[in-house]
This record gives sequence, C-alpha cells and structure tokens, in this order.
Amino acid sequence: MEKLTIVIPAYNEEEVLASSVARLLTIEDQVVAAYTLATDSDILIVDDGSSDKTWSLIDQLHRQNSRVRGLRFSRNFGHQQALIAGLTEAVKTADLMVTIDADLQDDPDKIMAMVEQYANGIDIVYGVRNNRDTDTWFKRTTAGAFYGLLKHLGVDLIPNHADFRLMSRRSVETFLSYHERNIFIRGLVPKLGYPSASVYYKRTPRMAGESKYPLKKMLAFAWDGITSLTIAPVRLILILGVLATMLAVIMLIYTVSVKVLGLAEHGWSSLMVSVWFLGGLQMISLGVIGEYIGKVTTEVRHRPRYTIQNKLQ
Repeated sequence: MEKLTIVIPAYNEEEVLASSVARLLTIEDQVVAAYTLATDSDILIVDDGSSDKTWSLIDQLHRQNSRVRGLRFSRNFGHQQALIAGLTEAVKTADLMVTIDADLQDDPDKIMAMVEQYANGIDIVYGVRNNRDTDTWFKRTTAGAFYGLLKHLGVDLIPNHADFRLMSRRSVETFLSYHERNIFIRGLVPKLGYPSASVYYKRTPRMAGESKYPLKKMLAFAWDGITSLTIAPVRLILILGVLATMLAVIMLIYTVSVKVLGLAEHGWSSLMVSVWFLGGLQMISLGVIGEYIGKVTTEVRHRPRYTIQNKLQ
C-alpha cells in the first residue's frame, strides 16, 4: 500500500502546532481509510530553528504518537529550505507527500480532494486560493502585481498558489535533482512537467500567533523568485543601455546642429539632467548585475542548504 506523509515547516509555531497536528492526524486517518493507504502514513514537522518551544512540542507529540516525526535545524535557514528538508526525508519512505504550513490557513480538508486527483493519475496537485478576502488591500494589490510581473517575464507560475500542494514520489525525486541554493519552489515545481491539477479553497485567518512573512520578508521573497527563475532584469538593462545610446546619438546630432547654426547657449541644466540620469541608470544596472553575480557565487560554493541538529524517527 502507498504511504502518505504530510510535511509541515514550522518556525515559532508553539501556539498552533498541537491543535494543527491533531487536526491533520484526523484528516490523514480519513484519507487512509478512504483510499486504502498505508496505516503508517505520518506527519513530518521541520523546525526551522525556532526560538520558542516548537521543538519541545514536536518531541512531546512524537512521544504521544509515533506517526509524528520531526527534524530540527541548527538555526533558521528559511521556509523554502525547511520544505526541501522535509521532502528529502519524506521521499525515502512515502509515495505521496503533501506540504502545508503549520498555521493551517490553507484548508487541510482539501487533502482528501488532492489524494483523489492523485488516485486518478495526477502527480502534482496545487492548492489554489479562490479569494483573498482575508488579505489587506495592499497585500492583494501587490500579490496581483507580482503574479502579473512574473507572467510577463515568462515565468510559469500558478496564480494564488503558495506551498500547499501534493506531489508524487517521482515528481519529488525530480524536484530534488535541482540543486540550486537560491530556490523559489512554487515557480520551480511547474517546470517539472508532470500531470497536474488544482483544488480551490478559501484561506482562513490564523488561529493564533503572528505571520512569519512581514513586508520586508515578502519583498525579499518576491525578488528571490524573480532572480532565481528569469534573467529578464539583465535583459532589461541591455535594452535600457541601447535606448540610452540611441538617445545619446540623437543628442549628439542635435548639439552639433545647434552649434553649426550658431544657436548654442551656455547652460548646465541639460548637462546635469543627463549626468544624473546616466549615473542613476549605471548604478541600478550594476546593482542588478551584482545581485546575479552574488547568487552565482552562492551556487558555486556548494555549501549545504541546511544543517539538521536533531531527528525524531
């Protein structure tokens, strides 16, 4: 029989973890019974270097129920690395894996529908929000702009999908063969090419605790997504450079014409505007190129993505 593992990345989630795990165990039991999955289907929680009692809770839950397993990072490596670590461990024994955040704002009841799609031959099932009513106007607007921007840059992304998904063993194994450190999972998974489908749900507010993605982290995450999936910003710099060069040629012709006609006047306004414009363009260009060079440097170092301090099997 096939085994299901639910992978949960957790960072400072002591306020919701116990209730979330209890609910997920109940749902997993229902799925196992409905689709005759292995009775040792389990839950794997990855503690992303929490500073609260998250790991103590995981240890306690494991002692109460051996179907709850845990990995503990030596420090905070980030949400995406926690997902990768969980999938890397889960794929050793599981045939299908579901990833979901510990706060259960994504509807865990949809796991049943995901497994139904898997039973019909689908390798990847995306959990997609059908509304953003719980978000602020700012977050809805910026999220829409982000998805629209990536689409125009040629990135194959599922709109309103985060990291709530089901993946088959072969799709996870293929995904793990991508070794880049600067990774944006929700943009990389669609590139795998396996049969996929979506289930839709309404996202709910957090039961307790605070969001682990404030504005600063959201902006950094969005930038990582752009730079890890496309080189369009570098191409944009090339286009701007060509346009600036064309403008310079036009200005040269204009300047010579004015000089020949004796209409030239002494002034500094146009010169200062040109200097500041070209200077700003150069600084932006260097910054974008530097960002890519920095990411290349990170890749070629081949440092470990994460360090596991403890493991509960």
